[in-house]
Amino acid sequence: MKKVLISIWFIVSELAASAQTNAIVQEGELGVTLGAAHYFGDLNTNISVNRPKPALGVFFRKQFGEYIALRLGLHYAQLGYSDIYSKNDFQLRRNLSFNSNIWEATLQGDFNFMRFVPGEPEFGFTPYVTLGAGVFNYNPYAYLGGHKYFLRPLGTEGQGSSLYPERRAYNAVAFCMPLGMGIKYNISPNLNFSFEIAYRFTTTDYLDDVSTYYYPDAFAASLPDGSRTLWYKLQDRSYETGDGIPIGTKGRQRGFRNQPDSYVMAEIGLAFTLTSYKCPSYR
Repeated sequence: MKKVLISIWFIVSELAASAQTNAIVQEGELGVTLGAAHYFGDLNTNISVNRPKPALGVFFRKQFGEYIALRLGLHYAQLGYSDIYSKNDFQLRRNLSFNSNIWEATLQGDFNFMRFVPGEPEFGFTPYVTLGAGVFNYNPYAYLGGHKYFLRPLGTEGQGSSLYPERRAYNAVAFCMPLGMGIKYNISPNLNFSFEIAYRFTTTDYLDDVSTYYYPDAFAASLPDGSRTLWYKLQDRSYETGDGIPIGTKGRQRGFRNQPDSYVMAEIGLAFTLTSYKCPSYR
């Protein structure tokens, strides 16, 4: 009888432990990211990496099993570039530059290559791919004489000019399509580390305020006192280089209109595992 009772006790103990383990359900993750962002577009046609700028974000990842997750992310990043980084003679002469703050919201699907179960060492690492869609706000600006000027209201490519009614101001909101890959590592049952690089395709060619042609007659070039207007100084800055004679004649190419701009983010992340307790059932 004693042996029977001991056997029953061991069986019940094992069932209880198993039930307790299965009762903890991994619901998802809540995390933060920190890294760098870089721009590619009309001022960076060779896809060069030069002076990346900061990026940070927060995200919530909802798990659907051990391989698939849906992620909602919010990002702030800075982007910028200048023709002075180029080796191209035209770009050096063009002499344009920009900076912009980016506010981004994305919805992405994450797909693990390996089984990932926080708290289980043998399943605590996986590479993954991610893709999705999002929306972001941007507002390019440049510096002149030490002062900061937003470029969109100026209509540097004739936007808003009565001479070119078809040249409408570009939207300060655009869509993006993140595509990337990364790795995840479970540091502890409640904490995950990640590293990710994701390229953003966008629907705008005005991330840098450069897209089409020069429109030097779109607005007044001079003030009553004979000095140049702010618009004129910022739509064509080639007067600051070479012999001081502007190159922006009417209809001359200023950008590459058929190639939308893009940007990339490389980030590390820390995420807290979110769990729930499921009432155990014995089978």
